[in-house]
Amino acid sequence: MDFVSSPSVATDRLRPGSPFPLGVSTVPGGHQFAVHAPDAQGVELCLIDHDGAERRLDLPQQTYGIWHGIVDGISIGQRYGFRAHGNWDPQRGLRFNSNKLLIDPWARQIVGGVGDANALLAHADDPFGTASTVDSLGHVPLSVVTEPTTAAAAKLETPWAETVIYTARHSAVAPEHRGTYLGLAADPVIEHLVSLGITAVELLPVQAFLTEPPVAARGMRNHWGYSTAAYFAPHPGYASRPGEEIAEFRTMVDRLHAAGIEVLLDVVYNHTCEWAVDGPSISWRGLDARGYYALDGDGRDIDLTGCGNTVDAHSPAAVRLVCDSLRYWYTEMGVDGFRFDLASVLGRTGDGPFDARAPLLSAITTDLMLQRSKLIAEPWDATAAGYQVGKFGLQWSEWNDKFRDDVRRFWAGGREVRELASRLAGSEDIYGDIRRPWASVNFITAHDGFTVADLVSYAEKHNDANGEDGKDGTNNNYSVNHGVEGPTDDPSIEEARGRHVRALLATLLLSTGTPMLLAGDELGHTQGGNNNAYCVPTDTPAADAWAIDWPNADWHRIAYVTRLLQLRKSSPALRQPEFFDGRATPTGHPDLVWFAADGTEMTIDDWNDNSRCSLQAWIDESDVRSSGETPDQDDNWLLILHSGDAVGITTACPEWFDGTLEVAFDSTTPDGAPANSAALPPRSVIELSGPTFLALRALSSNPGR
Repeated sequence: MDFVSSPSVATDRLRPGSPFPLGVSTVPGGHQFAVHAPDAQGVELCLIDHDGAERRLDLPQQTYGIWHGIVDGISIGQRYGFRAHGNWDPQRGLRFNSNKLLIDPWARQIVGGVGDANALLAHADDPFGTASTVDSLGHVPLSVVTEPTTAAAAKLETPWAETVIYTARHSAVAPEHRGTYLGLAADPVIEHLVSLGITAVELLPVQAFLTEPPVAARGMRNHWGYSTAAYFAPHPGYASRPGEEIAEFRTMVDRLHAAGIEVLLDVVYNHTCEWAVDGPSISWRGLDARGYYALDGDGRDIDLTGCGNTVDAHSPAAVRLVCDSLRYWYTEMGVDGFRFDLASVLGRTGDGPFDARAPLLSAITTDLMLQRSKLIAEPWDATAAGYQVGKFGLQWSEWNDKFRDDVRRFWAGGREVRELASRLAGSEDIYGDIRRPWASVNFITAHDGFTVADLVSYAEKHNDANGEDGKDGTNNNYSVNHGVEGPTDDPSIEEARGRHVRALLATLLLSTGTPMLLAGDELGHTQGGNNNAYCVPTDTPAADAWAIDWPNADWHRIAYVTRLLQLRKSSPALRQPEFFDGRATPTGHPDLVWFAADGTEMTIDDWNDNSRCSLQAWIDESDVRSSGETPDQDDNWLLILHSGDAVGITTACPEWFDGTLEVAFDSTTPDGAPANSAALPPRSVIELSGPTFLALRALSSNPGR
């Protein structure tokens, strides 16, 4: 083994201070610095002037594996980093190299970008060979001392059953605010979200990130942000003014909260931007590689993420990092909850099995400060063993990809109505053992995949722009092009595509569960068939980085989505907080009954008949158990879904129903307004011209029955 060190350029003696809190904290007479590096033989605090001059100070004491000390006489805005001294023994996971300036893992702000990527490598040629002697100062972002923040205002705490999530990228109106925190909080954007009926925005990663080495080598940059460099720092590139990212982020949250909209963060605690062992050493790897990362017996990263490394969720160091970060964003930055990228990783030991009671998952759900936050898991990772949909604990909601796939299949011409029924009713087969329907975060599209416009316009992905020879992105899309691949001016194809999109959106927004709408789907946004639009050329302006085309928005579709969400909000039966179970309601009738196209109740044989492409659901609203709402016993619903060709549907009416039906929503019209809302007698025949989603309100002629 080698010992890699260099002499300190300053001999200032610091007061020891305390090992907690980690990072930088203001104390009487100065600032305390504390960094976790239990195997280091010494750690230097490096103060960097604006002209790049460096002053090194030895942190005087190590307690609990944390090096710490108090520095007098520095100001807010001081730039700094750490240099860790110790053994270079890569096979044992020890990669100390004091030639590498390291970002503080607890830094609240970072500044600067990556210079020469080779200067960031801790090794010379071979990751298991000799250590590099190249100094990385000037090529790595710097940590910044920030002002202490105060606790954020009280949360909205919108009930899950009333939540509608909108997955947002940074879009804005004023040129100087496009692609920024303030852009998302601009009046026109907030007005658009409020008018739609959105209650929460889920942001793609905003924790400071750097582009992965393989992507940067192709002349591209990471556009989504799934490559974290600092878990406490807002991404500086989203600030309208350099250095103001903390203040602007908090302003964004406050403005959205004032409009009644919660803020959810997509957080990436499963891997970091340091890639595999042949990647850069910018922070965690140079401080405690075997504490922060899951390594095999040869000191190599175990890759469960497809991103080169995996954060060791069973390590106390990683558990502390993640929980401290979550508390900071929740209590001080004001966010309301989190969507955890590749969350199955957080419940696995190395490449072992998933455990919902793993240390990190348990720490998150039992944390006193986080227990009221919204927690959403992406319940899979990059391995087969990581697919854990439905397996997370009581406090978790989950992205439900089975909803996505089953609904896509049905409207693309599939014939499996039994799967569709399960998704429409809240996926009790997945979540009914210990959770509520809102644990199912229903989605048709997300950032990762086709937009809804592309889902009906492309039979195949078109990802050449990503520079990976079309090998990236899933091939399993259940997409159709309706006769032409890509754009067309054929009115019959355009009509079929629009009808398909409207049916998909109606199913999403009127199904039981928590709906999640991809930003831009209500506007007709396209990515030209790219189903993995995670990167763009390095010099691409934010306004051109897969930006939503607001000037050419489909205003009919906006009106359509608005009508859907208004219907959902006004009808508690269409957003049930508990599963249907066939229970007797106050009317004395079942809460949910399924019918076939001929108006007869579905039988076992009907459910197993894969030739069927029609389904009807009768919903009794008299036993809806939404908080603070009194159900209307006379406001029952009939939903009709048909994915085939023209057909006559006999409206389903239970034998006990005595009243009329009126169409309240019709997916075949551009804005969802019914072409004919005249009252229909029971068991009327409705002629459908093709794929259709209808919502009919059932009005009893004998109120109270």
